[in-house]
Amino acid sequence: MKRFRNPPAAQEIERRLLLIAASFVFLLALALTLSPAARERSWDTDYRLSQWAGFGLWLLVFGATHIFIRRRLPDADPYLLPLAALLTGWGLMTIWRLEIWFGVRQALWLTVSGGILILGLWLPSELRFLRRYKYILLTGGLLLTALTLVFGTNPLGNGPRLWLGCCGLYFQPSEPLKLLLVAYLAAYMAGRMPLSRRLLPILAPTAFVTGLALLLLLVQRDLGTASIFLFLYTVILYVASGRKRLLGISLAGVLVTGLAGYFLFDVVRLRVDAWINPWLDPTGRSYQIVQSLLAIANGGIGGRGPGLGSPGLVPVSISDFAFAAIAEETGLVGTLGLLTALGFLLCRGMCIALRASDRFRRLLAVGLTSYLGVQAILIIGGNLRLLPLTGVTLPFVSYGGSSMLTSFLALLLLLLISSQPEDEPAPLPRLQPYLLIAGLLGLGLLSAGLINGYWAVVRGPDLLTRTDNARRSISDIYVYRGALLDRSGSPITLTIGRPGDYQRAYLYPDLSPISGYTHPVYGQAGLEASLDRYLRGVQGNPASRIWWDHLLYGQPPPGLDVRLSIDLVLQERADTMLGNHRGAIVMLNAQTGEILVMASHPTYDPALLDDQAMALHQDNSAPLVNRAVQGQYPVGAALLPFQHATGANLPLSEVDEITLYSTLGFYDSPVLRLQVTAPSLPGEDLRLSPLQMALAAAALSSDGIRPAPRLAMAVRTPQQGWVILPALSEPVQALQAENSEATAQQFLVGGEPFWQWTAMAPLDGEKVTWSLAGTFSAWQGTPLAVVVLLEEPNPGLATHLAQALLEATLQPR
Repeated sequence: MKRFRNPPAAQEIERRLLLIAASFVFLLALALTLSPAARERSWDTDYRLSQWAGFGLWLLVFGATHIFIRRRLPDADPYLLPLAALLTGWGLMTIWRLEIWFGVRQALWLTVSGGILILGLWLPSELRFLRRYKYILLTGGLLLTALTLVFGTNPLGNGPRLWLGCCGLYFQPSEPLKLLLVAYLAAYMAGRMPLSRRLLPILAPTAFVTGLALLLLLVQRDLGTASIFLFLYTVILYVASGRKRLLGISLAGVLVTGLAGYFLFDVVRLRVDAWINPWLDPTGRSYQIVQSLLAIANGGIGGRGPGLGSPGLVPVSISDFAFAAIAEETGLVGTLGLLTALGFLLCRGMCIALRASDRFRRLLAVGLTSYLGVQAILIIGGNLRLLPLTGVTLPFVSYGGSSMLTSFLALLLLLLISSQPEDEPAPLPRLQPYLLIAGLLGLGLLSAGLINGYWAVVRGPDLLTRTDNARRSISDIYVYRGALLDRSGSPITLTIGRPGDYQRAYLYPDLSPISGYTHPVYGQAGLEASLDRYLRGVQGNPASRIWWDHLLYGQPPPGLDVRLSIDLVLQERADTMLGNHRGAIVMLNAQTGEILVMASHPTYDPALLDDQAMALHQDNSAPLVNRAVQGQYPVGAALLPFQHATGANLPLSEVDEITLYSTLGFYDSPVLRLQVTAPSLPGEDLRLSPLQMALAAAALSSDGIRPAPRLAMAVRTPQQGWVILPALSEPVQALQAENSEATAQQFLVGGEPFWQWTAMAPLDGEKVTWSLAGTFSAWQGTPLAVVVLLEEPNPGLATHLAQALLEATLQPR
C-alpha cells in the first residue's frame, strides 16, 4: 500500500520542532551571557557576548536548510533536521563556552557543512551514483586515509597523526571513510540479495576491503574508528543475511582484536588499565577519565548551570569529553535529555530504513543510523567509564570539522532516503534483525543513562570530596567561606576579598595543626576539613536557600562562621611556652568538656603551602600532624593517679586495669568534630593521645565525671543567628566522686589550688614526658584540666608548662 502525501503537516511539524530547538539554544546562549553575573553574584561584571555570533550562524544555517528542504524535499522526515539542529546548537554553545576560538571554528565548519547539505538536496533521492561508483568512492577514501601515514599531522602538535592539512585547516579522512564503507557494503549486499546459503563467496570481497580499511586504522592506532568499522560491517551483513552467527563471529573478532591491541599497543593497554581501575593513577594515565567522572558528579541532578561549572578541567573537553562538559553544567536532567534526543534520532533513522523503497537505501539507512548510534555510545560510554575510552567524537556535538561534515552528510543521505512517500516500501523478508539492532542501540543509550545516574547521584557526593577535585577550590574563589572564630569571636581563619578573588587568610598560623587548611592542590586538613560543610554553606543553611542558590548561581550559598571553644589568649600563651619543643598541650573545662587550648608543635603556616608543601610532608618532625588528637604515646607511670582513684590495692590486676581504662575512654576515640586517631585495643600496649589523657584528667577535677569533648561550639546561621552545636557524645561517670576528690588531694601542689602529676614513659629508645594537672572538684571557679606531652625526657619543663598555664588561667593579670 502506498503512503499518502501530507507535506504541509510534515513541514509544520519540522517548523515547530525547529522553533523549540531554537528556543533551547537561545536560552543556552542567554544563560552563558548572564553566567559571569551569576558566578560573581553581581551585575557589575563583564558579560559573555561572543556566543551570539555562533547562535546567529546556527540560526541562519538551519533556517536556510529548513526553507530549502521545504522546496526540494517536502516529504522528508520532519524530525531529523530539528534533532540535528538541537544537538548541533547544544554542542556549539558548549564549545564556545569552553574555548571561544574553537567555537568560532566550529561555527565556520557548521556553515560549510550546512552549505554542503543544502547543495546535496539537489541530488537524486535514488542515490544511484553511490551504487554505481561504490568502488571508486571507497578506494578514494582508503587512499586519502593511507596518505596520513606519510603526510599525516595532528592539529595539537602531538598524538596520532590522523589529519591531512596545514595552516589551521585540517581534515580527518577516516571520518567520511565510515560513510563510504557503509555505502559500499549497502550497495554490494543489495546487489546480491537474496543471499545464498553459502556466504563465503559473497562475503570474501567485502571482508577483504573492510580488512584493508581496518589495517590502515590499526597502523594509525585509530582504534576507536576501527571498532566502529567492525560494528558497521557486522550490522550490514547481519541485516542483509539474517544470520545471527555473524554477531557471534564479530563479537569474537572484537575480543580477539581487543586482546591483541592490549598486548601490542601501549595506548590500548593504558586506556584499558585506566578503564578497569582509574583510581590507581588518578593524576597520571587515568587523569582524563577521573576528571570526567568528577565533572559528572559535580553536575549532580540539575547541573551547575551553563557557564557556571568547571568543565575546562577535563582535558579535551571540547571534543572527546563534550558529554562530560554538558553533564557538569546541565546535570543528569540535561544528559538524559541529550540521550533522549539521540534515541529519537536513531529511532527515526530505523523508521526510514524500514520504509525505504529499495534494498540498497534500506541497508544504507540502517548503516548510517548505526554509525551515528555506535559512535555516540562509544564516546559517551568512555566518558562514563562504561566502556574503555576510544577518542571518537560525539556526532553533531563534539568539536571537529571532519566529524561535523560527516554527521551532516549522514543527515543528508537520511533526508534523501526519507523523501519517497509515494513509493512502495521494499519487501522485508525479516524484521527481527532490524529490531535487534535498534534494541542494541537503545540498550546502549539506556545503559549510559543508568550509569550516568550512578556517578551523578550515588557516587557523586563521595567523589566531590576527593583532594584531586579542584572544583571545590574554584568555588571557594567565588563563594564566601565561613570564618573560624575563637570563643570570644576573634578571627582565627577567615576569607578576604570579593567574589572572583576570595582568598583564605590564616591569622593565627600556630594553630594550623588543629585549624588546618583548604588548598586547591593539597586538599583540606584539620577543622577546615571536618567543618567544611558548614564553612561552605551546604549545611546549616535552609534547604530552600541551598536549592535556590544552586539553581541561580550553580554554587552553594555563602558559608557560615563557626565559633570554637578555643581561647586565643590562653592558646597564644601555651604556644609561646611550648616554643620549639615537640609535643602538645590540651586544656579544657573539666565540667563541660570545652577545649580551651589545643597546641601541637612543631607547627606550620598554611599560607606558605605552595612553597613548602613537599618539605612539610618530608619533615621528620611531622608538623602537619595534630599531636593532640592524632599522636599516640606510651603512658608509663602517668596513669598512677587514676589507679589510685579506683580505691583498690596496687598494682591492679589485668582485668581491673582493662575495666578502669575502658571507663576512662582509653579504648575509644574521643568523638568531636575533628579527625582523631584510632585508639589502642584491650590487651595491646596502651598508648594515648593527649586529648584522651586530658579527658581522663578532667574526671579527677569534676567528681569523677569524664566530660564529652567540645571544640566546635556554634554556627552562625542567617535566620537564627548563633546556633549551638551539641556535643557528639555524653559525659561518663568514670570514677567515684569521693575517690576522685581524695586522689586529687594526694597530688596537691603546695600552696596552689590544683593537683599535678608528672611522669615519663619510654618510646623507641627515647622517653616522653607527661604532666597532668587540674583544679579540685570543690574549686568555685571554672574547673580546669590540663595535660602537657613532651617528646623528650624533661619533667621539669613539663611540670612548669602545666603549672604556668593553670596559674595564668586561675589568676589572670
